[in-house]
Amino acid sequence: MSSMHFTQLRKWMLESPPVEWGIFHLREMLIGAMRQGPIPQHVAFVMDGNRRFARSHKIETVEGHNLGFEALAKILEVCYKSGVRVVTVYAFSIENFKRSKYEVDALMEMAKLKITQLSQHGDLLDRYGASVRVLGQRDLVKEDVLVAIDRAVDMTKNNGDAVLNICFPYTSRDEIVTAIKSTIEDFSKPLTTQVRPFSQTRITQKIRSRNFSSSPHASLRASSPTPSSVSDIDDSVSSTTTLYPESPPSDSREGSVYPDPETITANTIDDHLFTAGDPPLDLLIRTSGVKRLSDFMLWQCHENTELVFLDCLWPEFDLWHFMPVLIEWQWKQRHLEDRSGSGPKIKAR
Repeated sequence: MSSMHFTQLRKWMLESPPVEWGIFHLREMLIGAMRQGPIPQHVAFVMDGNRRFARSHKIETVEGHNLGFEALAKILEVCYKSGVRVVTVYAFSIENFKRSKYEVDALMEMAKLKITQLSQHGDLLDRYGASVRVLGQRDLVKEDVLVAIDRAVDMTKNNGDAVLNICFPYTSRDEIVTAIKSTIEDFSKPLTTQVRPFSQTRITQKIRSRNFSSSPHASLRASSPTPSSVSDIDDSVSSTTTLYPESPPSDSREGSVYPDPETITANTIDDHLFTAGDPPLDLLIRTSGVKRLSDFMLWQCHENTELVFLDCLWPEFDLWHFMPVLIEWQWKQRHLEDRSGSGPKIKAR
């Protein structure tokens, strides 16, 4: 029996009412059991293997992507029901634009349709109180797709129980570059607070002014015209804009206070990433047997992030693949807690 026929037979058996009833109650029982232990608050998926699944089952590539979306909808429900608060999925890489125009256009149309379906009233995101966020370069997306994205974001913006991050189109290097540019932009803006008479900047100006007045060139200032007005902050600094020979150059930034770049830390970059405000990444899962991150969540992966690479293709990924991963993660968390003597991790609400 061919693989396709076996898959169809398996699907027919699983969709029979008695089997469906039994599987539903078994699934609910297992999810309830997992909720008793520590639950990762942020899980990411690299949804890899849609095209390989289509080739192996001799179906259109677009149909493989469509089955991949169905797998996503099922695993999202498992995640939110288990107590996972944030799910981030790698839906479309910037590098994917190198694929054929037919496939790219089909993926864009599918994204427009599926994002709309997910965010409909009464559908998955609405049932679990999840808001959708699309992370990536908007200027690479067609206008009609952007309209669907913005509509979905607006429809779910008041949902506060969970989050679905859809990385589309995205690469981690682009996200990091964007975060650095945003940080530089923020640190190039003067602070809104007024300059105080005894601030570090004013003290420095005072010392420079006195050193300059005691120099051999001070006679030049003595013979110069007396300014018509005096600054109301420091009476030793002239308000005139006249330049004297070898005097310090005028700086339009003088008097403005800027953020100190020495205060930039990893947390500063965190606050400018697309995922700003999300909990740390606990678990990253990639299907298809490929063991690399492929430019996904490079910054967010830290020393406590569990990386799991599975041999199944993404359309095949379901509760029965996810449950062993989650149970192993829970076991490792309990082991770490026992060694460190710390309190328990956050459990499902």
